[in-house]
Amino acid sequence: MTTKLDLRLDPESKKPLTEQIRLGILEAIDSGILKPDSKLPSWNGLASQLGVARGTVKAAYERLSDEQVIVASTAGTRVAKRLSGPKPTAPYQDGSALPDFYHQLSSGPAIFQMGVPAQETFPAKLISKLRVRSVRKECAAAPVYPDPRGEYHFRSQIAAYLSIGRGVRCNQSQVFITHGFAGGLALVLRALDLAGKAAWVENPSYPIARRALELASVTPCPVPVDDDGIDVGNGRKTAPHAAVVMVTPGQQAPLGMTMSLDRRVELLEWAEQSGAWIIEDDYLGEMQLEGRASPALAALDRNGQVIHIGSFSKTISPSLRLGFVVVPTSLVSRFADAVIYSWPAPGPSVQDAVSQFIEDGHYLRHLRRVRRDYGDKRTCLADALGRYGLEGRPSGLAVVVNLADGVPDIDVARSALEYGMAPAPLSPWYPIANHARSGLLLGIPNLKIEKVDSYCERLRRLIDKFSVSKNG
Repeated sequence: MTTKLDLRLDPESKKPLTEQIRLGILEAIDSGILKPDSKLPSWNGLASQLGVARGTVKAAYERLSDEQVIVASTAGTRVAKRLSGPKPTAPYQDGSALPDFYHQLSSGPAIFQMGVPAQETFPAKLISKLRVRSVRKECAAAPVYPDPRGEYHFRSQIAAYLSIGRGVRCNQSQVFITHGFAGGLALVLRALDLAGKAAWVENPSYPIARRALELASVTPCPVPVDDDGIDVGNGRKTAPHAAVVMVTPGQQAPLGMTMSLDRRVELLEWAEQSGAWIIEDDYLGEMQLEGRASPALAALDRNGQVIHIGSFSKTISPSLRLGFVVVPTSLVSRFADAVIYSWPAPGPSVQDAVSQFIEDGHYLRHLRRVRRDYGDKRTCLADALGRYGLEGRPSGLAVVVNLADGVPDIDVARSALEYGMAPAPLSPWYPIANHARSGLLLGIPNLKIEKVDSYCERLRRLIDKFSVSKNG
């Protein structure tokens, strides 16, 4: 059944009639008058109803179709079915709704989604070829237990790459292959046995990492960040006896600043004096979009205080579930024991494929290509946001949009999922709920430049909707 539309056009408006029709249909969809799969009037029918040319309605429908809001077929034009997914009702507090946060990471591929690389830049054919070859080699080999630390050749390749790309001097014995960043952090917390101790965490910081500390019976102590990174002086005052510090020095997660050299030296000196460990999450450290990437914090470590965690999730694909931990020589034996009994490395074939990808020089070429692509997308998005009255601040592979106090960023993000957008709310990144800032993190890798204005306009409308709700 065709839904009757009550559109009112203003011939005196500066907006073209095509745009008025498009916006009127969008408003009908947002308000629930037009539900998913509802049938729209034909071009001729709506043109006759509104008293406009058929081509005017056709142009409005074509743009809505380009935006994936409506779908045309031989059976007529219908409202597109929206993306659906679980909608948690529990608020973000005390880690109780981390499944909701993780849903933001796994809702795609979607526009503005954080934490996933661009599909169009993924070297699918090459990776597929390497993986098939590696699986055949694994199946042809004698059935033996793989090294729980990871394959020797892969660990050697990572050690060599870290020396060139991140300035970290290490050998393969210090490298442990893990199931992504999460697996690496779990291994570190198990090996260090920090139960009952306190840890500095950046404020704001990655919610899943904070929850991992809590599950290991470690108390997170929020330490603010400024333009130079984590405020070491504040940490000394608020938690002077902390046993560990978790930092993202390459590009702070989620605000994007790089820890200054002075602040790095200050942090290393404090760790040496207090006997604390530093867990370096090398979040986007190699994905600096402007200028040269700064070396890893571990590159400055001369006293064996820094444990470096990296992964291939942002650079190749999170589905590989490949990460690594680089530990000081004093911890090698302890970590070797931990992986035997707890978290052995992923299967040899996937390690072998990525090892070959690195060894043949494909990885460095891939990084150069995606950095150029992401840089163009980030600039494009920041410009488009400005055209719709939204101030966007570049932050690594995202743009941060601050919202007015009281605007529920979590609700905005959930609503955006229905329209093929997956921005991440900023407030859950703050450990103390009543000090959290409202905002949205707009990931850039999966941005479609040709449709950026449409999505920014849609986001603007969603934000305005919740701003009105707050004020009403």
